[in-house]
Amino acid sequence: MAIESSLRNMVIVLFAVCLVASAALGGIYTLTKEPIEAAQVAKTNSAIAAVVPEFDNNPSDSANVRVVDVDGAVSKVYVAKKGDEIVGYAIESSTSKGFSGNITIMVGFAPDGTIVNTSVISHAETPGLGAKIANPEDPFIVQFAGMNPGSPDFKLAVRKDGGNVDAITASTITSRAFCDAVNTAYKVFCKINESGEAQE
Repeated sequence: MAIESSLRNMVIVLFAVCLVASAALGGIYTLTKEPIEAAQVAKTNSAIAAVVPEFDNNPSDSANVRVVDVDGAVSKVYVAKKGDEIVGYAIESSTSKGFSGNITIMVGFAPDGTIVNTSVISHAETPGLGAKIANPEDPFIVQFAGMNPGSPDFKLAVRKDGGNVDAITASTITSRAFCDAVNTAYKVFCKINESGEAQE
């Protein structure tokens, strides 16, 4: 005998389907949460290792992370140590001024404010042009290492804007955005330096 379709039966079936689907979604979230977090930590640690001198602590451990607000933008600062000595700071910085949207980078500073290196965490710039910022061997990226934004002889801006940075050919907007992100990171470094945290 066929079951007669009624509003009550449809509601029960719909409720059962929603219950099963939400339980499955919750289960998948639980299974994938830790691997996703572990992958993010590994990506962060890799970016830190690429921009600061050799260290023996875990900079991404919460005890070594500071959150700093500069001009309304919040940045994470990872403190790299060898023994008890601070060897560098890896500062995560973002800008929305990229040609295709947000650019997030990691900038490594020595304790005196000299840029050790930079590494791109994420971007959506044009392949073959602005995307060159993600190549650690590109001349545009290489030129930042060893520069100190606090030096009176160095202006952290592209040459077109009166600075000392050679822009990527045909990618001035991306180059300016990258300089903006590095400048933000330097402001964060200056803030922790002024507060005395850089000497801890």
